[in-house]
Amino acid sequence: MTWSIVTHDPATGAFAVAVATKAFAVGASCPFVRAGVGAVSTQSMTNRYLGPAILDAMARGLPPDAAIEGALAGDAGKGLRQVHAVDRLGRTAAWTGGNCVTWCGSLAGPSISVAGNMLAGEPTIAETLAAWTAHDGLALPERLMAAMDAGEAAGGDRRGRQSAAMVMTTTEDFPDLNLRVDDHAAPLTELRRLLGIWRVEGQPRVGMAPSKANPSGFIDMEAIEAGWIARGMELRFRR
Repeated sequence: MTWSIVTHDPATGAFAVAVATKAFAVGASCPFVRAGVGAVSTQSMTNRYLGPAILDAMARGLPPDAAIEGALAGDAGKGLRQVHAVDRLGRTAAWTGGNCVTWCGSLAGPSISVAGNMLAGEPTIAETLAAWTAHDGLALPERLMAAMDAGEAAGGDRRGRQSAAMVMTTTEDFPDLNLRVDDHAAPLTELRRLLGIWRVEGQPRVGMAPSKANPSGFIDMEAIEAGWIARGMELRFRR
């Protein structure tokens, strides 16, 4: 009941997932990313335990196909699952269970996999991948948006639209970008709007937040206050 992209950008080390569906709050259940390891989307009759299990296996060095096979081995409902993954070497793999609702399937390219089920047809993922390839000059989040928009224009989820999400991580144990549209008549349009806000308000905070390289983050109170004042906010830290 979903289509999604999992991808790795070797230039930045980023892993990302973009996903859309006619179901509530897809971002709460389908996308999983882990810095230095990989990206996974678990969908169809979603089993959320598959995402962490596949990432754990890839962290131990297993390729995505073996990681997916191992995670599904104990799942009696694997015929109902669709899951795909990419690792730090750009290797991809996908599983579409034999009981998934048509149209269902997957396509892959270098460091990218596109998979979906309950779709209007194969063009949804074909056009998603084609647009991804055509927009290789864009930054990763905008490239994901262009690809998902193309998939929607090609038919998208056969049932309609409701939610979408985009998650991206680079070096930290938490995402740099984590956007969710849980319930909206045009979720990809709303996701694009939120991405624009993130570029202005969210992305600058990524470099200021505590990180592995800088455990305290940016803590210059005078500089922070100056930024607030420049934006018209008369705020001061207590001294």
